[in-house]
Amino acid sequence: MWVLYGPLAPFISRDVTMAAAQQGFLVAVPVLAVTILRVTLGNLYQSTDGRRVALMGVVLSSIPCIVLPLTSGVPSYPILLVLGVFLGMGGASFAVALPMAGSNYPPKVQGLVLGLVAAGNIGAVLDGFLFPHLADAFGWQISTAAALPLLAITAIALYVWASDAGEKTGSTMRALSTFGVTLASLIVLVLAVHGGVFGAGRTGVLLLPVLGTLIAIAVLPKRYRSVLVERDTWVIMLIYSITFGGFVGMSSYVTLLLTSLYQMLKLEAGLFMSLLAFLGAIVRPFGGVADRVTGVRALLVLLAVGDFAFAIWMQPVAGGLAILICLYIAFGLGNGSTFQLVPHRWKGKTGLLSGIVGAAGGIGGFYLPVIMGIAKESTGSYQMGFATFGVLATCAFGALVSAARSVDAVVVDIGASAGWRGHQRRACDGVSASYRAASRKQ
Repeated sequence: MWVLYGPLAPFISRDVTMAAAQQGFLVAVPVLAVTILRVTLGNLYQSTDGRRVALMGVVLSSIPCIVLPLTSGVPSYPILLVLGVFLGMGGASFAVALPMAGSNYPPKVQGLVLGLVAAGNIGAVLDGFLFPHLADAFGWQISTAAALPLLAITAIALYVWASDAGEKTGSTMRALSTFGVTLASLIVLVLAVHGGVFGAGRTGVLLLPVLGTLIAIAVLPKRYRSVLVERDTWVIMLIYSITFGGFVGMSSYVTLLLTSLYQMLKLEAGLFMSLLAFLGAIVRPFGGVADRVTGVRALLVLLAVGDFAFAIWMQPVAGGLAILICLYIAFGLGNGSTFQLVPHRWKGKTGLLSGIVGAAGGIGGFYLPVIMGIAKESTGSYQMGFATFGVLATCAFGALVSAARSVDAVVVDIGASAGWRGHQRRACDGVSASYRAASRKQ
């Protein structure tokens, strides 16, 4: 439900006066919360039963859906920002869902399992399809209450059927307090940026993910921070910031993009956002069973080409929608093929790495709507925003090519555990045996 503000943004802006950059910041805050909270939520998963952590996430993410319908009058912009932090708990829960699901299955099916779990992004389809219609009929504040029955069903399913076989280490109380500090700090930071504490205008907004991430990392146990010195960690984080960041960031902003760029009706824009989110989510399991890192490189090229196509010339409706469809397919496949590497490369730290890698994806998702809003407000066009992300996708491709041997070495280990060692060894003949040994030792 963390992209709920996206399809409701055209309705919210009708009641709450916001500039284009403020609209972008509003829909980006839940994504930022996903980014920061995934780190310490993944750490909490490492120390206690995943079901309890997941149920806590359901309760916290329900707060906006309770408060907004009960608020008399139109809530202020700062209140919406604070509630947006709690909305982000829905996306942060992937730091628990992914390792908890994977803990119950053997390595040979990890890619498929994680891909299917991560296809929970399909919930964004419901956001785009359901809430604009309800907002049009009953008002956008009342419409948010429709999420409560869905959250209740989720909580019941977790309590009755979910199980967690993951390895647990560390103190539960310390991990819980770490999460609480991060949540409170994030709320303070968001309000401080809105109040101009870190500089007027865009400076504070652009600094916000950096400040929040530094706080989350600072409160982690020292033994977990050690993964941040590994090059493989940064390679996976970079790719995921482009793929998952593109998916969630564009899902948050595409309704505003379509209504502004193509004058599409609010309901039509919400429906098309649902279609795009469905495509991105439904193809993710196929990426989860991908057996070649070369596929990720090809997807980064496709993302760069799509972004530059918009940057060079703002497409007419048909061309623009076609490019967006291609981008979302690339987002979904890239998400799945990236995350399958995590449980094999960092055994025993899957929860933590799911949080850290997911945080990188959330940072990408935060900056996308913010930069789009800034580009629109500054130049009157989205072209500069698309150009920025085209350059980033190109840089990610270059970084992945330069680090291809180490990442391919991880794929060799995945192939060995899944029973297709020979095919992958032929694909990675240049990888040294010493590096593979070091990777397994990790």
